Amino acid sequence: MERENQFFETNKKSWDGKVETHLASAFYNNDAFIAGENSLKEIELAILGEVKGLKILHLQCHFGQDTISLSRMGATVTGVDFSPKAIDSARDLALKTGQNTQFICANVYDLPKVLNTQFDIVYTSYGTIGWLPDLNRWANVVAQFLKPNGKFVFVEFHPVVWMFDDDFSKVAYNYFNAGPILENETGTYADKNAEIRSEYVMWNHDFGEVLGSLLAENLQLKEFKEYDFSPYNCFNHTVEVGKSRYRIEHLNNYIPMVYSLVMEKF
Repeated sequence: MERENQFFETNKKSWDGKVETHLASAFYNNDAFIAGENSLKEIELAILGEVKGLKILHLQCHFGQDTISLSRMGATVTGVDFSPKAIDSARDLALKTGQNTQFICANVYDLPKVLNTQFDIVYTSYGTIGWLPDLNRWANVVAQFLKPNGKFVFVEFHPVVWMFDDDFSKVAYNYFNAGPILENETGTYADKNAEIRSEYVMWNHDFGEVLGSLLAENLQLKEFKEYDFSPYNCFNHTVEVGKSRYRIEHLNNYIPMVYSLVMEKF
């Protein structure tokens, strides 16, 4: 547990160090967002459906653009992230956009200690579970916060993507969770030329681990899809193949890049 806490502290420092650059980046286009642009992408919009009047918990929300977008769509939303700087920025962004979105600074695993309510939807997306070592604990948190018949809506980068090196030239990592992966990074996915150097720790999670952990919490799989594109231009050697659709140029549509699932609590 002590080693795990050290990993979380390393990652928290890394994410705190990215917030300012991300807020200023063209990737997040914060000015357009403040002016009214919805940051949610076509994949999640399609599976979320009508959210007006619903209570939504958004896990690992970074500085809250998607969380606030859900508020703008008429939901009552609570966003959670472990980065204090991200949550401070999220609260500031909620004020700037005139939304009553609530934000909590907490590690996902610790959330039951500070929040005691249930939601119609628990939502999380794009680059989230790789920061968590144990998906059984994650799935338990998801289930705790869902109302009966509530939905877990999840969109994530495909585990096949995380097998490749940064240039997508070779398989460099295990498909399965073989333990912590310690990395050093220059720049950030939102600005590859940013003068940021950081170290971080991640874990790969295969489909068996993802689905197995959620099914063990008596969540029922309602929908599962895979996609041959990413809605974010966050990888190296990408080419745009449609509006907000990116692939690795030399891999064309040969690999899956994103998957989505909807689970229901019963």
